[in-house]
Amino acid sequence: MSTTVATNPRAAAADPIFNTKPRGLWTTALHRLFHRRSAIIGMIILGGLIFVAIFAPVLATHDPIQAQIGIVEVEKRSAPCIHLLGCPADQPEFFFGTDGNVRDLYSRVIYGSRLSLMVGILSVGFAIVIGTVIGAIAGYMGGYTDNLLMGLMDILLAFPSLILAIAIVTVLGPGLINTLLAIGIVSIPVYARIMRSSVLSIKQQDYVLAGRSIGAPSSRILMQNILPNALTPLVVQGTLGIAVAILDAAALSFLGLGAQPPTPEWGSMIGQERNQVFTAPQLIIFPGVALILTVLGFNLLGDGLRDALDVRQRS
Repeated sequence: MSTTVATNPRAAAADPIFNTKPRGLWTTALHRLFHRRSAIIGMIILGGLIFVAIFAPVLATHDPIQAQIGIVEVEKRSAPCIHLLGCPADQPEFFFGTDGNVRDLYSRVIYGSRLSLMVGILSVGFAIVIGTVIGAIAGYMGGYTDNLLMGLMDILLAFPSLILAIAIVTVLGPGLINTLLAIGIVSIPVYARIMRSSVLSIKQQDYVLAGRSIGAPSSRILMQNILPNALTPLVVQGTLGIAVAILDAAALSFLGLGAQPPTPEWGSMIGQERNQVFTAPQLIIFPGVALILTVLGFNLLGDGLRDALDVRQRS
């Protein structure tokens, strides 16, 4: 006895199973990303940071560089004063107090968000561009070229990144531009190795071998077939790398090698007032909390991206 199952084309078309379209990698990644609480928290923190950085001139109450001596009657390292919280109305209002040079700490912390974002994004962007080129050439060419380029990267990796950055800035001279350059240089080997690993895996795929077989130029294969499919791990590492770059820049400024006074930079603020940790702790706490939240935001977002882009994870 045989059973015949009649197939209705209209019913099949109406079935959700038949209408479901496969999601692309980035669509699936975004779906997973917005279902991870830690990633959402990271995006909220970074969204707030970007908002503060963009609207710093509106949010700041004073010039972050100008000393308030002669403008209002206030002492250096004065305590926070907010009239709505009970501070006497006859005292000038400074949300976070003033620093050792009688500058408004609140405005300096607000403007410091701009500098931290700029340092993180530019230094990591520089490292990704150079590292991608080196890693792609090494992975695709192989042989002597691969050994030479990766040998140079191994030499850079042999030194602790912060120590190497300090050495570079010491040679080039203190300053924000040299700090960006130093952090970018010490970050290049990480991205070069990630790109090389991706290229070594992708170049054995059938579509790459087919391009080689028809005589397509190597530059075309790299740009059109390999690099677009090798960017996923760079996105994750780049997000995490911004947090590391911001911390390194703060450390260099703390040591007096990064942003120079009176530039409002969180590490520099902490370094200038490090001896006041017991007498005026707000001078350390407020820029320190801003730095911690920024690094935490990038780390949470980076972890979320890593999980979202992992093909082994289920949505």
